[in-house]
Amino acid sequence: MIDFPNHSRSYDRTRHAVRFWGYDSAIEASFFIDEGALKQIQPGAHATESGFLNAFDCNRDLICATAARKYVRGSRGSYDLLAGDF
Repeated sequence: MIDFPNHSRSYDRTRHAVRFWGYDSAIEASFFIDEGALKQIQPGAHATESGFLNAFDCNRDLICATAARKYVRGSRGSYDLLAGDF
């Protein structure tokens, strides 16, 4: 089962996404939620780095629950969350 105890997140300009991490025992997985998904779950979000990070923080529980549903143990090192996932 994946867990998200680390509240660190960062904005990745090259991917236009917020990156965060989940842990399945000792296995670390990277997750990226793209700008489109963040705009969908928080329509009033400012289209800036700080705006996207704030949208992530305000919706962390929903985002982590969605990431947990998408996660497959040992499948890959990173996962993309898109608007269609919400």
